[in-house]
Amino acid sequence: MQVSRELDVVVIGAGQAGLSTAHGLLRQGFAPGTGFVVLDADDAPGGAWQHRWPSLTLTTTHRVHDLPGLAFTPDDPAAPAVESVPAYFAEYERHFDLPVVRPVRVTAVHRTDDGRFRVESDAGTWTARAVVNATGTWTRPFVPRYPGQDRFRGRQLHTVDYRTAEEFHGRHVVVVGGGASATQLLGEISRVASTTWVTRREPVWRDDVFDADAGRAAVALVEEAVREGRRPGSVVGVTGLLTSTPYVRDGLDRGVLQRRPMFDRITPDGVAWDDGTTVRADVLLWATGFRAAVGHLAPLHLRTPGGGIRMDGTHVAGEPLLHLVGYGPSASTIGANRAGQAAARELRRLLRPDLARTA
Repeated sequence: MQVSRELDVVVIGAGQAGLSTAHGLLRQGFAPGTGFVVLDADDAPGGAWQHRWPSLTLTTTHRVHDLPGLAFTPDDPAAPAVESVPAYFAEYERHFDLPVVRPVRVTAVHRTDDGRFRVESDAGTWTARAVVNATGTWTRPFVPRYPGQDRFRGRQLHTVDYRTAEEFHGRHVVVVGGGASATQLLGEISRVASTTWVTRREPVWRDDVFDADAGRAAVALVEEAVREGRRPGSVVGVTGLLTSTPYVRDGLDRGVLQRRPMFDRITPDGVAWDDGTTVRADVLLWATGFRAAVGHLAPLHLRTPGGGIRMDGTHVAGEPLLHLVGYGPSASTIGANRAGQAAARELRRLLRPDLARTA
């Protein structure tokens, strides 16, 4: 496939958001390779899924929705997601002959004098009339800073570094974070090690079913945040933790999910609170989430004083040719699907109204 350096659209990232956008651009009539291209930093298909821990299966993760136009039909739902989802993404790229170029690590996006975008990378430069950023969050793990952190003699790791509970056998692990990853990893680690769970806020448990209405309400709250230029909060911060989830139910039954408030400092041998309470720890596991991987967009000066990027639908407010898919309300598999299709429709309307939409 011919790949041009002068394009209508450059898509950055080939995870769920990027592939959905690529499919949408195809349907809107953009020519693969000459009309648009997808630049992906990884060596192989799979997006962030290829980097998840081996124990994560499709039965223990949030639902992976089908990408547009090709059903996800894994042979074994109990197989590691790190295998089945990347295989699906690879098949999706082949099936639609998507113009994915990898490995390409985008380092900066600039405006050119004629109003285009210059996308700079370790593999050269592309110029485009529009950019869709679909880089997700996995490459930007967030670890908060606490007094004494640098003097801790044990091991510290983030969720991105986690592989198996067995490496913590017989140790005491302090798990920090109130999200789905924290509760799942607590469930695994607590079977081979002693654990302490700490969170900044009291967990909000949901006993009801998280249905479509609840989902729409959660998305609306995140949309409000990005419209105002605030950082999009975590999904759990909006939805709460579902007690119907199998690993949560098991953790509650075994008494593992007994939360303690956030410690005030870290000692060489553990953590401590200002009331004099201490907990010895061999390991600190920071299940503290991620930030949007948008550092390469810094030359465009998009950040607001609130730390976020002000959005209008899928595009940056005031920048109709710059779309962020997989950011804020579209940071989920189904949300990324919808946002990718919406961005493609908008770009066809603005850039190529002459193009015939395909079936």
